[in-house]
Amino acid sequence: MSIRRFWSSPKMLGDVKVVTEELKNFYYKRLLPIEKHYSFHHFHSPSLEDADFDNKPMVLVMGQYSTGKTTFIRYLLEEDFPGSRVGPEPTTDCFTALMYGEEERVIPGNTITVDPKKPFRNLDPFGNSFLNRFQCVQMPNPVLQNISIIDTPGILTAAKRKLSRGYDFQAVLRWFAERVDRIILLFDAHKLEFSDELTRAFGALYGYEDKLGVVLNKADRVDSQQLMRVYGALMWSLGKVFRTPEILRVSIGSFWSEPRQRCDHYELIELEEEDLLTDIRNLPRNAAVRKLNDLVKRARLVRAHAHIISYLKQAMPTIFCKESKKHSLIYELPVIFTKVQQQHRVPAGDFPDCTKMQEKLLGQDFSKFKSLKPSLMSSLDKLLTTDIAGLVPLLQQQKQKKKSLPAVLDGEFLGTFRREQFREDPFKEMLKDDEIREADSGEWVVEKYKPKYDEIFYNLSPHAGKLSGTKVKQWMITTHLPNSVLAHIWRLSDIDRDGMLDNEEFALAVHLIEVKLDGHWLPRELPSHLVPPSKRLSTSSDTTV
Repeated sequence: MSIRRFWSSPKMLGDVKVVTEELKNFYYKRLLPIEKHYSFHHFHSPSLEDADFDNKPMVLVMGQYSTGKTTFIRYLLEEDFPGSRVGPEPTTDCFTALMYGEEERVIPGNTITVDPKKPFRNLDPFGNSFLNRFQCVQMPNPVLQNISIIDTPGILTAAKRKLSRGYDFQAVLRWFAERVDRIILLFDAHKLEFSDELTRAFGALYGYEDKLGVVLNKADRVDSQQLMRVYGALMWSLGKVFRTPEILRVSIGSFWSEPRQRCDHYELIELEEEDLLTDIRNLPRNAAVRKLNDLVKRARLVRAHAHIISYLKQAMPTIFCKESKKHSLIYELPVIFTKVQQQHRVPAGDFPDCTKMQEKLLGQDFSKFKSLKPSLMSSLDKLLTTDIAGLVPLLQQQKQKKKSLPAVLDGEFLGTFRREQFREDPFKEMLKDDEIREADSGEWVVEKYKPKYDEIFYNLSPHAGKLSGTKVKQWMITTHLPNSVLAHIWRLSDIDRDGMLDNEEFALAVHLIEVKLDGHWLPRELPSHLVPPSKRLSTSSDTTV
């Protein structure tokens, strides 16, 4: 099965749509009327649209400049994307949404925000200052068929904290944090710094810590002792910023496709990399669960908001001293939160941020607030207790059906390269010469390098003309390329899928390694001119099946 065929799995995505349509129906019929009745959108996030339910899982990549954000995205996509620039200075100066498209093109921010099929229409209130710094890049990349990636401007360091971006950077981050499935926050292992803007950015992520994954990048550039010190300093700093008893997990890695520097913690980097890629790979699988979770979280906030607005409405005088009473109620809002919590048994965790709520209330006319409407609240309770519970069996069915979801970097790459996945049968009979079909006589570009590749091949002591996966792996890791890259090369080279490499397949593998070491991108599918002549007929027949 080819890589592209592995990625395109419409049946898998179709299962997600069953739950998505139900969630959409619940929102429009039960939750949206309550949001409108109590002016929820004036205080919190705008109303949801079809695109918010139908869009693919999104990954938000953020961090200070020169921490490797754009390089991390290139690592996932295995190719450059329009507008990507990499350097030690702040090279990414805008928000870039990377999405799938049949043709490569760049769509400006003002244009993409009027497209009803894209989940960015509610970015319009941030104005031209932001929209001029926002763009959507569409690419025919298989990874983007299953997830979308948001690249962000580098967070400014202490030396640049006085510079103004011209728009509310923290508000934009919070808008994306509310809608994405995973937030990847990158730090540089040998340049750890907490600036004022970074601290404010953490404030924008408050309430979405469950989506946050922290990565200490470029970990192969420091020794183990330095890594321990940097890791400890990062954990201490994060604990001060987030002020929660739970400790955020920090992964270490070196996320780019170039050879890594050999270090004592090399194997740890490989394991951490695989864990992170597995997490991203599972995002399409968990998309429906995430949408359900976000809708429940929103419904709980709407319920708390309705009780607060109703309380303020009842506490206002009918005719006199309205303005003074309004300011008094705003000042007493923390006490009101406590009263609402006790009277209506609303959990404390469902309430909005008190300070931000007070700021929003200053510009509101309390006389226009609505009293509690029992029918609407009953509908909301039914949504939370009955309707949502009815979707749980559908989620369990999805989990049973979807066992081979499309994956970031193709999960089968890493699976094939694990020791336990190698299929080695020393008693397997080799094909006889008369059973091998006559291959195409076209020129093979690897042929001129084959003598030196054969020398390596025979030095590894092949058995019955083939090298086992274990022997190939032991030699491959000496190149210091990441395991995900080596696994990709293995998949391209093991043409007959028998878990072993003959001399032609091994020559192809070495050639691809040299191509990668020279700084070129690897092909996603093996081009015809790289297929060994003896394998071309079988490869073409597999493609047509």
